[in-house]
Amino acid sequence: MLMRVTLVSILLALAGNAFAGVLPDDRTDVLYHLYDGGGVTIDGPSVLIRKKVGKSVSLVGNYYVDMVSSASIDVITTASPYTEERKQWSMGADYLRGNTTMTVGYTSSVESDYDASTYNFSVSQDMFGDLTTLTLSYALGDDLVRRSDDPAFERKLDKQIYGVGVTQILTKNLISTLNVETLTEEGYLNNPYRSVRYLDAGSALGYSFEPELYPNTRTSNAVGIRMRYFLPYRAAIEGEYRFFTDTWDIQGHTGSITYIQPWGDFTFTGKFRYHEQTGAHFYRDVFSGPQATNFRGRDKEISPLQSYTFQLKASYEFLSDDGTKWGFLKKGKLTGSIDHLLIDYDDFSDLTALAPVGDEPLYSLDANIFQVFVSFWY
Repeated sequence: MLMRVTLVSILLALAGNAFAGVLPDDRTDVLYHLYDGGGVTIDGPSVLIRKKVGKSVSLVGNYYVDMVSSASIDVITTASPYTEERKQWSMGADYLRGNTTMTVGYTSSVESDYDASTYNFSVSQDMFGDLTTLTLSYALGDDLVRRSDDPAFERKLDKQIYGVGVTQILTKNLISTLNVETLTEEGYLNNPYRSVRYLDAGSALGYSFEPELYPNTRTSNAVGIRMRYFLPYRAAIEGEYRFFTDTWDIQGHTGSITYIQPWGDFTFTGKFRYHEQTGAHFYRDVFSGPQATNFRGRDKEISPLQSYTFQLKASYEFLSDDGTKWGFLKKGKLTGSIDHLLIDYDDFSDLTALAPVGDEPLYSLDANIFQVFVSFWY
């Protein structure tokens, strides 16, 4: 889950946002990404193409591939390492009418044991002399969960996402954005392969395993605020905070600070992000016995944790929009970045240490995420 969220964030960053009152520029992005950490390697390409049709419509399409090789701690303690491939494609359109922009989109993601289809719609409106932009959004997800070792296993998961966003220009140097989002999920929410452990005096390890069991509904709410201040020497500093809470009793706080510095044809970015969360009410590192509670989970991503991300990014504009062109190309940019991710789990034991129950060390994850992509405007 963590890696998938991270890579989806990369994809969204490439796609950009459509603001009311102006259509996105025509462009093509070609990306290669690599995640390496915690026994998991994920890599693959992505291609995004955006093109205006007339003065009021902009079309976008994206193709994205994940190749996964996993020997994570969850896998090696209860199963065998595996490899798989996930393919995702999406298409969308923006329609501009006056100060209003309407966006529709569809995304399909397919892997060996999970299919996801997402439909999204949003409306953005510029107001008060274009100083304020209000955005309302809705997305509907229709997912299908399967097991690669059981052709008869098939479960549905339905999702709905409601969002409200306000972007406000406060001064000539300061801009802020407030976003509120609600996500409802109903259906099969646990992982069909994952197990929980419980104390078992008859086992040589002191514990045994049984399948996890989650509630079949979840509602989460998030509020985020982001502010960017443009400094006199072309640089900018950005701060962001996000609060998350859900019906599983998870509460999360996320904060980040970013510094952006142009220098000639280069732009350098440094970012630090901190996240902490509480655990779900049905999470346990080890249960007292089999079927000890109505719901049971040992997914480390719903456990209490803290994470730290350090990012360095550099962009080089090798083709500017000052009138110089390469054929039909107006502008070109090469971007590379590296994220170093550290996660400390407060209540998730490292079973690979083979220590007695209660004496196992807590697990920590250390990962690197590499991205390189080239963008062309035309």
